[in-house]
Amino acid sequence: MAVRKITEYPEDVLAQVGKPVTEFGEELEKLCADMFETMYDADGVGLAAPQIGLNLRLFVMDCEDIKLIAANPEIVETSGEQSGQEGCLSVGKVPAVVARPMRAKLRAQNEKGEWFEREAEGYAARAFMHETDHCDGKLFIDHLPKMRRDMVVTRFKKDKKLR
Repeated sequence: MAVRKITEYPEDVLAQVGKPVTEFGEELEKLCADMFETMYDADGVGLAAPQIGLNLRLFVMDCEDIKLIAANPEIVETSGEQSGQEGCLSVGKVPAVVARPMRAKLRAQNEKGEWFEREAEGYAARAFMHETDHCDGKLFIDHLPKMRRDMVVTRFKKDKKLR
């Protein structure tokens, strides 16, 4: 296992729709192990392949007792409403309030290629949607009004210069 470099905004891969995962097996399992290690090292609860520079529809997550690998994820159902702080490892964890559905049902494949569905609510549902967005070439800041998005990007750039 290895900690990988996290790709940061505005890298092109973060705005691309990920390519489907088509090969399952030992290589994918190793990649997912690296992704979990990278996520834990960065104190994250989810990490998508584009965040480590790979244009793939793949994410890992460990949030509120839901630990999973999701290849080719899609949100198949949502309901309710919630608003809460959201940040992103690729945007320097600079937070902003984002409105999302309260509940979400995820359909994806595991590391063996087996399809599954999983439901979550609250923070875990937010993570499902946030990581699936990465696979669709979207960042959480894309859900913000332009003025608020510009403020987050400005703060991220300022914090990056201080690092």
